[in-house]
Amino acid sequence: MGHSAAVWDQRAAIEVTKDWNGIDQVVLRSPRGASARISLYGGQVSSWRNDRGEELLFTSSKAILKAPKGMQGGIPICFPQFGSCGLLEKNGFARNKIWTIDDNPPPLPTNDSTGKAFVDLLLKPSEEDLKSWPHSFEFRLRVSLATNGDLTMISRIRNIDSKPFSFSFAYHTYLSVSDISEVRIEGLETLDYLDYLCQKERFTEQGDAITFENEVDRVYLSSPNIVAVLDHEKKRTFVIRKEGLPDVVVWNPWEKKSKTMTDFGDEEYKQMLCVDAAVIEKPIMLKPGEEWKGRLGITVVPSSYCSEHDPCLSGL
Repeated sequence: MGHSAAVWDQRAAIEVTKDWNGIDQVVLRSPRGASARISLYGGQVSSWRNDRGEELLFTSSKAILKAPKGMQGGIPICFPQFGSCGLLEKNGFARNKIWTIDDNPPPLPTNDSTGKAFVDLLLKPSEEDLKSWPHSFEFRLRVSLATNGDLTMISRIRNIDSKPFSFSFAYHTYLSVSDISEVRIEGLETLDYLDYLCQKERFTEQGDAITFENEVDRVYLSSPNIVAVLDHEKKRTFVIRKEGLPDVVVWNPWEKKSKTMTDFGDEEYKQMLCVDAAVIEKPIMLKPGEEWKGRLGITVVPSSYCSEHDPCLSGL
């Protein structure tokens, strides 16, 4: 890995280094030792570690970490298309483009700046992009790491074209779990979902919580802004907070599909779960000059905290 001088301010450290492909990446560090790595390739969070150095995001050992392939792991940005629901490449082109660092970003709100490290990345369409998706836009992604290690991602997409355009979007979040059979999701009970294993047929969730015994590929609709992912074996809970992102994707390929994926280990489905804050069912429509904002925040707390506060979904 390359090295460069750290740039310090009064709140936290931000360092720009090279990743294994020689592409710039930004490393954010909290005062207590948590860290996040964001690659300029795709604007993708590739690592998020707590203050004990434990990796909280999953990345496949077989992930292809080179353009033009998207990486199976971390938090890829799906824009302006999710999945194969349009004419573009799967999950859109944003995750396969080189983003730039904004060296003079807007400041953090004064009530939200103590001990927080952040970086703003920018993406604008190239001439080649405009051939496949003829809409001018500016995409600003802010990734921040709080003193307590909380990770926040805020996307702002502005229409700088002379005509409207629509898009779908997802933070394709690969969570690291101990054993998928010991994981459950709370907050999506009773919701309608589109089952991508059944030609996107619409069903209603019947369980008290979502648990895993086979392949799952669903989009839960009109979901609450807080969802909890409980990992019983590690006794920890991911609390996902979102704004402007009404849908939640839940995906685990399970055994059979894993064996068909060249960039994914046969047994790795046991250690991962994708829970994506997204806009899929009803794409965002932006008129010229309008801006859309989508916010994702992830907190990790001991599962005992959730039970004491009954439950994490009450808003902590």
